[in-house]
Amino acid sequence: MVSGVNTLRLIRLSDLSHAEYADASIVRTDSETVFLAGVCPLDAQGAVVALGDIAEQTRRALHNMDVILERCRVALDDVAFLRILVATDRSEDLGLAWNVVREHFGSHEVPATLQGVSVLGYPGQLVELEPIATRSPR
Repeated sequence: MVSGVNTLRLIRLSDLSHAEYADASIVRTDSETVFLAGVCPLDAQGAVVALGDIAEQTRRALHNMDVILERCRVALDDVAFLRILVATDRSEDLGLAWNVVREHFGSHEVPATLQGVSVLGYPGQLVELEPIATRSPR
């Protein structure tokens, strides 16, 4: 168990690949599941930050995600799955976002999907995160 609330277990299959993320997560059914809406790289005024900069937009979206998780009383290690959307058709751009995410999560190898998309909701938005987490019931 990696989580402080002991509800999440990550599965990493080293014989399958040497990827820098877990292949699956197992969540006990006695926990609550926390679904976050798409987390965008917005500032306090609702404007997209760092136009044209995938890495910086990823950092801001991660910051916003951390704030939401904290308000939901969820630790970063309790994130069971993360979808990372990047408005690009270049694998190099996907790698930029992924490197920022890996650094942010540290030793928690959250199972993730990294996906290139054609457009996101706000003008100039290049990154969006979709985390799913667990927590102990209240």
